Amino acid sequence: MDRILGLHHITAIAGDAQRNYDFYTKVLGLRMVKKTVNFDDPQTYHFYFGNEEGSPGTILTFFPWRNVRQGKNGAGMATKIGYSVPKDSLEFWKARFEKYQVRYDEGGERFGEKYIAFQDPDGLRINLIETKHNDERKGWETAEVKNDVALKGFHTITLTQNSIDATAAILTDVFDYQLIEQEEKYSRYQTSAVDNAAIVDLLEMPDAPRGLNAGGTNHHVAFRVKDEETLMAYRKKIVARGLHITEKINRDYFFSLYFREPGGVLFEIATDNPGFATDETVENLGSSLQLPNQYEAMRDQIVQGLPELKT
Repeated sequence: MDRILGLHHITAIAGDAQRNYDFYTKVLGLRMVKKTVNFDDPQTYHFYFGNEEGSPGTILTFFPWRNVRQGKNGAGMATKIGYSVPKDSLEFWKARFEKYQVRYDEGGERFGEKYIAFQDPDGLRINLIETKHNDERKGWETAEVKNDVALKGFHTITLTQNSIDATAAILTDVFDYQLIEQEEKYSRYQTSAVDNAAIVDLLEMPDAPRGLNAGGTNHHVAFRVKDEETLMAYRKKIVARGLHITEKINRDYFFSLYFREPGGVLFEIATDNPGFATDETVENLGSSLQLPNQYEAMRDQIVQGLPELKT
């Protein structure tokens, strides 16, 4: 369909690369789908974590910058990532977080869904949510994290704003989301185009200070479209709103556009094509360092400058 198909990926900022890799693969049990470099800073890794195939709506990516300053959540930022987990799995995750000394709280219930909240080693805020609908996506399994408890993929992303009106207008008027529920300071918007990774929660906090985008915060939120034709149709819609948007960018595994919505959050629109199995087979995803063509001739120099990563 020629619509926004929910979330494509979310990109965040980390510090130590090894610590980031260990937490997301060993503690949370996600698969490293791609190990590459930041296209704009090739001396920095770009990690992609997700399910077996790196399906849109499951991919959390990181720029692990050494010695990055600590960021701070605030207005104009994506402040919480919500992962869908199987029913009755939260007790497993509480026990696992205690075992690995992960900071978490007992959570609660929002919009009729039970959740627990935790922070990764850099302070990134994530919720594990037992969703109301039946999420049939299969998570990546490890020796310790089996399918009956594994993270299935994104459920929601929370954006914090002093006023949600302008952001909500982009979601409804441009992205075809609908306001479906409100609870306290939260307004829930959802697209009917897909079953999963379909929700954006807007948290309105009039007195919240602006955030600092650095370590432990989200860099941008990417929304999904099926192909380049649809991508460029959305570019016209964004331009018509009077917002600045980039030209089409080839990110090797998808094509994308970037713009800041009026509340300040950096949005990306990314295509499903061509996907992650272009330079590696599905069986071997994430097993070796992949470089964009423009950096391949500099491979030896780039490898020497990157931190050693034990996988």
